[in-house]
Amino acid sequence: MANVKYKRILLKLSGEALAGERGFGIDPETVTQVAADIKDVYELGIEIAIVVGGGNLWRGEAGAQMGMERAQADYVGMLGTTMNALALQDALESAGVPTRVQTAIEMRQVAEPYVRRKAVRHLEKGRVVIFGAGTGSPYFSTDTTAALRAAEINAEAILMAKNGVDGVYSADPRTHPDATMFESLTHEDIIDKDLKVMDSTASTLARDNDINLVIFNMNTAGNIKRVVEGENVGTTVEASH
Repeated sequence: MANVKYKRILLKLSGEALAGERGFGIDPETVTQVAADIKDVYELGIEIAIVVGGGNLWRGEAGAQMGMERAQADYVGMLGTTMNALALQDALESAGVPTRVQTAIEMRQVAEPYVRRKAVRHLEKGRVVIFGAGTGSPYFSTDTTAALRAAEINAEAILMAKNGVDGVYSADPRTHPDATMFESLTHEDIIDKDLKVMDSTASTLARDNDINLVIFNMNTAGNIKRVVEGENVGTTVEASH
């Protein structure tokens, strides 16, 4: 294995990261580029698990605001994450990367049901594992899913690939031009300063399980590889201090 900072990672991809410039749906060219970036990391010998969101297809909160029962709206969102997971699997397999999709809601015709020990075994055998359907329960975000799965598989870091966001800022840089980007933070900083990195449940899970977070811009090709090789990319939230 190459000289890398992390040997087992959980990559959190937003659904929007698969939508490209259209901002909605699945853009095949964008998915192919994401798969190429992941392949570069895979070839370093890194064990890679992925949690993918579904915001490019559906958001449970938006459905609830339109009058849909919240739990039902969230289940629709979970199916959206599975669609993204299958699209990403296809792109990775086409690039020559062995891949398995595991879903928290059983749909055996298209994916394996999530089993922690089996997921770990896939990683040990050199397969990329993509987790779909969130936690399988409504009211939990895919950020929380990422923190939960990272803890379950003993990932060393959660890489939060953002769509067009370079890292964590003191304020929204789009409305506050003087906002500064943090190079490093602690989990306590995230919670105390109410920085919108991930929801509070996910932040607490990551903190309590001593998992590093790295927040970086997915739109810059090669950033995932730079992060695992230890380059100072985006914002790092240290597990211990």
